[in-house]
Amino acid sequence: MRPSRSILDLEVKSVKKKFKTPSFAAGVNREVITKGAEMLEMDLDTVLKWTIEGMKEAASELGLAGE
Repeated sequence: MRPSRSILDLEVKSVKKKFKTPSFAAGVNREVITKGAEMLEMDLDTVLKWTIEGMKEAASELGLAGE
């Protein structure tokens, strides 16, 4: 979890840096994300960006707005 406990300051660069680390989002199947991006004919950065933006819009409901 981020020190701020918020997704509002999360950047694609941060997710990409940790994406290959097994302990980061351990329950996430990276192959599914990668294959999904390919199926959508989108690069991974764009998929991550749109996902983060969507989660930011719903941060309060997701409990990710911080303290």
